[in-house]
Amino acid sequence: MIQRSEYISDTEWRRFLAFSENLETPYIVINLRAIKENYIRLRDSFPYARIYYAVKANPHREVISLLAELGAFFDIASPQELDLVMSLGVAPDRMLYGNTIKKAKDIAYFYEKGVRMFATDSEEDIRNLASFAPASKIFVRIIMEESPTADWPLSRKFGCHSDMAYALIILAQSLGLEPFGISFHVGSQQRDIGQWDDALAKTKYLFSSLKEEKNISLKMINMGGGFPASYIQQTKDLQEYASEIHKYLTDDYGSDIPLIVLEPGRSLVGDSGILGTEVVLVSRKSHSALDRWVYLDAGKFNGLIETLDESIKYPIITHRDAPDCEEEDVILAGPTCDSMDILYQYHKYQLPLDLKIGEKLYVLSTGAYTASYASVFFNGFPPIKTYIMGV
Repeated sequence: MIQRSEYISDTEWRRFLAFSENLETPYIVINLRAIKENYIRLRDSFPYARIYYAVKANPHREVISLLAELGAFFDIASPQELDLVMSLGVAPDRMLYGNTIKKAKDIAYFYEKGVRMFATDSEEDIRNLASFAPASKIFVRIIMEESPTADWPLSRKFGCHSDMAYALIILAQSLGLEPFGISFHVGSQQRDIGQWDDALAKTKYLFSSLKEEKNISLKMINMGGGFPASYIQQTKDLQEYASEIHKYLTDDYGSDIPLIVLEPGRSLVGDSGILGTEVVLVSRKSHSALDRWVYLDAGKFNGLIETLDESIKYPIITHRDAPDCEEEDVILAGPTCDSMDILYQYHKYQLPLDLKIGEKLYVLSTGAYTASYASVFFNGFPPIKTYIMGV
């Protein structure tokens, strides 16, 4: 049985229940207090780092405003995100364009708005940057091997191999851009801290070889995200991540550590969200079937896409919150007319034996990549609504 108290305190739970009492499901409630605490914890754990919040994780205006007030910088993925963050009064020198896949006209738009730091991983993109964002700082993303210890891997699509990164840095300088650094991402919800060691070793090689062979001095390491939120699978404490990563950095660079950039998303906002959903139907597929199916009014297409391949395993509890409730395994599915809309079939969740239609379930740690991933109108279901619970 999932213990609610392991994820949210009694005080915050009561505050959530009072806040959400009259909300119609499905909905997501975001607790700004949790985001503030997470940001301060991350900032204090990496005092030498600059924190660029990955806006795509949760682009709600109040989330961005809070983080801006706390001093965060911002990792922007599109012109629309840029407009959103700038509309809240954030200066362009607190932003970087972190998407390696971008149109020339979008590069020009960012440059026009004052952004001067861009991610890249390909020759054609470098040439576009030289043409439409002249003299800007660039950092090259290197590809990482897919890691089974990351719940949501980010290899294959993004980054290039180290030898290509080396060549791109040289090309960028020849075209008038400023080679500024190297970036990587070890995979979202990464549980193996050693993955940062491997990535930093590749980064150190590029720093050293470019300096020795081409007299190019890089100044930044962008370590991306990867720090975990609180899902079912156990992770290390953030302090342990911070301690080990600092050791890797000092082993490689001594006291001369470059500018370190972090791009957290999930680790800042994941724990802040609770998704409220209602049981639509409880059924079995035959009279002798062992499996009980529980259909919810929230599914893959309206908030829970990261259950794809059962990658992210959210803590799910009932409204009863009672440790002595008799439970059995269930298969959880969403409400749409699509056979893909099954949340958990192989990882068995347990729910009360007498669970009824109309009862509420609460999906914890749903502050990241839920509302921002939700479909616009699939099967006519509207986008899931987000509500903000203040600090």
